[in-house]
Amino acid sequence: MNGFLIGRFQPFHLGHFYAVQFALSKVNMLWIGIGSSNKKNEKRNPFSATERKKMILASLDKSLLKRIKIYLIPDFDDHIKWIAAINSLVPKYDLVFSNDIVTASIYSKISKVFTIRLQDRKILSGTIIRNKMMFGDEWKSLVPRGTKTILSNIDLKKRLSIL
Repeated sequence: MNGFLIGRFQPFHLGHFYAVQFALSKVNMLWIGIGSSNKKNEKRNPFSATERKKMILASLDKSLLKRIKIYLIPDFDDHIKWIAAINSLVPKYDLVFSNDIVTASIYSKISKVFTIRLQDRKILSGTIIRNKMMFGDEWKSLVPRGTKTILSNIDLKKRLSIL
């Protein structure tokens, strides 16, 4: 059975890490969609799709990498076009994993949707983590080691402050 998990992963944090682990416990293969792949260097989307893909791959155990494939999913202003784009890019999947209300609502009409329990949402939020990065607060404990490694090559404070 194949599953599909989509997120922006700005950055890939421990909440995302737990979501991937949960999804992999339910399916044989997991297709991970990096949403907003056509966006970068924006306040909500400071990291490129390539950077986010590297974060994910560097954060997962090598034994799991054979069970996932990552797809870059651009944004559309139209949900129907967005779903059509996903279905043209991503192989067939049986389950969708999402906590986003709009995404879950759209997909519930065409697929089984699993809600993933959010872990420590008060701190494991991309917005909160990006703000911590920008203001020099401690953020490294909120992301997996692979994300830390990828982000260590970026001047985060500078990048986030100019956005």
